[in-house]
Amino acid sequence: MADLDTPLATTDSLFYGSHALDPDAAQRIVRDALVNADDGELFLEYRESESIVLDDGRIRSAGFDTTRGFGLRAVCGETAGYAHADEISESALKRAAVTVSSVASGHSGTEAAAPRATNSRLYTGINPLGDDGFAARTGLLSEVDAYARALDSRVVQVSANVHGEWQAVQIVRADGTRVADLRPLVRFNVAVVVEQNGKRETGSTGLGGRHGYDKIIGPDVWQKATKEALRQALVNLDSVAAPAGEMPVVLGSGWPGILLHEAIGHGLEGDFNRKKTSAFSGLMGQRIAAPGVTVVDDGTIPDRRGSLTVDDEGTPTSRTVLIEDGYLREYMQDRMNARLMGVRATGNGRRQSYAHMPMPRMTNTIMLGGNNSLDEMIASVPRGLYAVNFGGGQVDITSGKFVFSASEAYLIENGKIGPAVKGATLIGNGPDALTKVQMIGTDVALDPGVGTCGKNGQGVPVGVGQPTLKLSGLTVGGTAT
Repeated sequence: MADLDTPLATTDSLFYGSHALDPDAAQRIVRDALVNADDGELFLEYRESESIVLDDGRIRSAGFDTTRGFGLRAVCGETAGYAHADEISESALKRAAVTVSSVASGHSGTEAAAPRATNSRLYTGINPLGDDGFAARTGLLSEVDAYARALDSRVVQVSANVHGEWQAVQIVRADGTRVADLRPLVRFNVAVVVEQNGKRETGSTGLGGRHGYDKIIGPDVWQKATKEALRQALVNLDSVAAPAGEMPVVLGSGWPGILLHEAIGHGLEGDFNRKKTSAFSGLMGQRIAAPGVTVVDDGTIPDRRGSLTVDDEGTPTSRTVLIEDGYLREYMQDRMNARLMGVRATGNGRRQSYAHMPMPRMTNTIMLGGNNSLDEMIASVPRGLYAVNFGGGQVDITSGKFVFSASEAYLIENGKIGPAVKGATLIGNGPDALTKVQMIGTDVALDPGVGTCGKNGQGVPVGVGQPTLKLSGLTVGGTAT
């Protein structure tokens, strides 16, 4: 679908007119449903998505999906009523209004002011799926498979996939305010399995963002990604058992920021702190990290996977300074938690789809750079771990305890990078880890654009980033004695 003059015009064509919903009627129903509420909105969504997966030389699955629906919310104090449907019509909206308005019965709320307006557009509104390229993208994955196998005779399996979507949203408020956004999102992933002397190892990489497919499936791009996946697999093929115990850890730049996201970022979301279930609750203005540690959540970076022109409540995203030189400065907020805590909404109200209520979520969470080089950090470690890439992890929001597995890591011996190690896990506590940052690199990097964050059953696209960091000590779980 072509990009019309404005996101509002495009979304009007998707949600009104022939779709049995009149904009004036929708506005009237929303106004009446929220008359006694403190806040609320009608969230209209249209989404097209496709996914193509190749595994071991064959297309394992290929699908295209279209969804359309709405969610209506009324907020009264700390209580919210929510109703949703996959039918955008006046009759369905009236039924939803009856449900949510019951929450506001007897309540005498003062309607919250609408979010400020913005003329910013952080990404193109063009639908990446609109091109007649489905067959071409399928053929691309076969090229990836053949290319990877030609690179090294030890390659025994290749998996690759592309995913794209186009989401159109419109947020309608009781006061007549309407905000719209058009959101492209694409991703490419490749994994390579190598075998040598009966030992198999895997390497993987991916990239993506809020733009068209052209930026991720050009030959120079996907070939570079495939080579990187193969490099990781070959590194792991030569790996030795990981050490175990407390030791200094150097974290690589870019994707290792996922540890920051999970172990620290979630604890700085407004809902956990309003309910005092976060390890950072009640610490505003206090030192919670080592000097030099500055962390921001920035939803305004053009074309990034975690960026949004406006969040799912219609609030423009922002660059929120969470930690400044070690001091806690602000939490990430949606509208409800910001109102209850008496602070500003930061543009972090996000939802997975029209079937979900918004809540505070990260966008692109990044630690800013310092003055040290990687060489300086490595040279300062007599024995420790250099973790370059991470796989999965778990964190407990209340305590801040985390466990992360390193998918690529190296032993540091006598101030030099030694052999690759396999099976290393990092175990620690988020608030405690912040105080152990001793050196901060100049090489801030963002992840390649593949992150998805889960919270309360909802998944949303996010970004992470950081410079290379040296921590004085973390518990490393390994297999070496």
